[in-house]
Amino acid sequence: MKNMLVLAGSLLLLGLFLSSTYTLPEHQQAILVELGKVRGTPVTDAGLHMKLPIIQDVRYFEKRLLQWDGERVEIPTLDKKFIWVDTSARWRIKDALVFYRSVRDVNNAMMRMGTILDGIVKDTVSRYRLLETVRNTNDIFEDIKKNKKEAELLLQVDASDTTLEEISSDVDKIETGREKLSQLIAEQAHKDLQNFGIEIVDVQIRSVAYKEVVEEKVYNRMISERMKIADKIRSSGQGERAKILGQLDLALKKVESEAYRKSQEIRGKAESESIDIFAQALQSDTEFYSFMKTLDTYKSTLGKKTSMILSTDNAFLDLLNKGP
Repeated sequence: MKNMLVLAGSLLLLGLFLSSTYTLPEHQQAILVELGKVRGTPVTDAGLHMKLPIIQDVRYFEKRLLQWDGERVEIPTLDKKFIWVDTSARWRIKDALVFYRSVRDVNNAMMRMGTILDGIVKDTVSRYRLLETVRNTNDIFEDIKKNKKEAELLLQVDASDTTLEEISSDVDKIETGREKLSQLIAEQAHKDLQNFGIEIVDVQIRSVAYKEVVEEKVYNRMISERMKIADKIRSSGQGERAKILGQLDLALKKVESEAYRKSQEIRGKAESESIDIFAQALQSDTEFYSFMKTLDTYKSTLGKKTSMILSTDNAFLDLLNKGP
């Protein structure tokens, strides 16, 4: 009998101990609820904690990031284009006490977030053009400027007179962009949800889908926009090509002109030297020159079948008439 009492007492003490303690995992936080009322502040340190047995209950809440996925909603943009927008958000329970008092649990929080975030998304997207929700940056124009600078360095020419800078005049630029829209939605949601103990980490526009009546027009606009950019780049390239070919032709003519000038100088100098040599030879022995010139004349005029009728006293035959 005594052993039974000891065993019963031990079990009672063990049950009392178990009901007066609870273990908090690292990824959770907890609050103590006593007869329906919250007692104390949220417990955030992991480990073994004490509570009043039976009358106090433990409510656990996540400290990790949670995911909210919104429903796809139809929204008209500022330029009267109807689109389907799908958004998501990452959030955490910042104040478990406020969170419990306002929404009680995660399911209710998700429902409240859905109502608030859907309204903010609709209000934000409808204040901007369709282009702002589709494109994130104006990098396409930065790439054009970069390619222009690379062309200048590669070709060693000044491309300042090309039309690359004019491309942006034919293509719409964004002022806000998709990423900035997401930030605006997140900032407004953070203000509206902080009274529920909820902290919005970020909001992302996951997808934008066009309604069928808008889709073809949007695609045609995108194609037209890219074609304008391509035409401008081709036109600029043709202009640069003509400029380079013109410079090449000018350089070639300059080289040919210089070569012709030098060749004429060399030829004139050679002819001058030839005349000088000829004059010196003539002055040194006029009779020998006359003799050689006469032989050259005989050689060029007298052949095997040549017939000439001359008198014997003709000067042409003086050299032949002279004896040894």
